[in-house]
Amino acid sequence: MAENEIDLLLEEDEADDEDTLENKFLVFSLSEREYGLEIKYIIEIIGMQPITEVPDMPAFIKGVINLRGKVVPLIDVRLRFHMESIPYTEKTCVIILSIEGESLGLIVDTVREVVSIPSENTEPAPKMGDGEANRFIAFFGKVENSVKILLDVRKLLRDDELEVLHEKLPENGTPA
Repeated sequence: MAENEIDLLLEEDEADDEDTLENKFLVFSLSEREYGLEIKYIIEIIGMQPITEVPDMPAFIKGVINLRGKVVPLIDVRLRFHMESIPYTEKTCVIILSIEGESLGLIVDTVREVVSIPSENTEPAPKMGDGEANRFIAFFGKVENSVKILLDVRKLLRDDELEVLHEKLPENGTPA
């Protein structure tokens, strides 16, 4: 899906229901799995940009980009979920989020669609072992004949990872 198609999709979805973004999710894919992010956190979706690497960061933090004068850290979601790394393509997207006033970019294989998933079509994620991946999942959403993994974006970075990120990127937004 082209970047401008996604922008139109987001605009149409907001126009349909300007009063609330509740139960609206942007669906993206990694490999054959589909994940959802709450629309209320999404600022925009962009294509890949030149990435400036920042030393001494976890491997899943690919670096930073300059987005209209603001430095935005990027997380490769595949690496965050301990999946195989693949080369970025023309379909690779960066989803720019705002979480508690801070911008963060998520690198994903491709963006699919915006869907409404009523709360009655969601189920809490069952506890499956002690794996770290469990903490990223907020719910499972049932959409037609498929299940979307709905993520809790506030848990993509642990407190200690946020602290390292803030040490490397002071508030003025330039790498230390």
